[in-house]
Amino acid sequence: MLKYIMAVAFIVLSGCSYNSAMYEITKEQTDMVNSVPKWFMADYSSIKECGDGEKDLCIFGAGTSVSPDLNLAIEKAKMIAKSELADIIKGEMNKSSKQFITEVGETNNKSVVAEVESVLVNSIKETPVRGYEIFAQDVTQTSHGYYRAYVGLRLPMGELNKMYNYTVEEAVNAYVSKKTGSPATLSWEELMMNEDEDNSIQ
Repeated sequence: MLKYIMAVAFIVLSGCSYNSAMYEITKEQTDMVNSVPKWFMADYSSIKECGDGEKDLCIFGAGTSVSPDLNLAIEKAKMIAKSELADIIKGEMNKSSKQFITEVGETNNKSVVAEVESVLVNSIKETPVRGYEIFAQDVTQTSHGYYRAYVGLRLPMGELNKMYNYTVEEAVNAYVSKKTGSPATLSWEELMMNEDEDNSIQ
């Protein structure tokens, strides 16, 4: 009877895996990228509506990356998309310019050589992007056999965000309460000590 049940379960599982839809990875024909998903080229620089209500707003970000490992290509693309979200939320742009002027040549025949250096720095520091969602994801295979992943993320704002009521402080408090020295731990240790003392008296 047990063998019969196991055989039936195996057939059912085999049927489910056989009928499941598979994602087909298209292969790029040339070394140059001739086409990308349309959603990837959209303008994600501003906050847009993303829900049923007029006040349901989201921040969007997209990223792409190439790797011989499929999972790593997706993870790298996701990190780039997350950095775009963080840049929109808390990106800071700094510019540093330097100018060098030097005189060269003899006393009566000098010329001026000027060199200008300009550096732009885009810094993003400690920006939370909790509660983001993947709204689009595509994968192609390059002509060299690598995987090219496209990942689109959106970060719902306000109560639309599933992590709206979750804070870092709550997570820290939950962790600290389990450490030695917390009130709960001390109370438990005192209770165990009192119980040992009562047992020793008997």
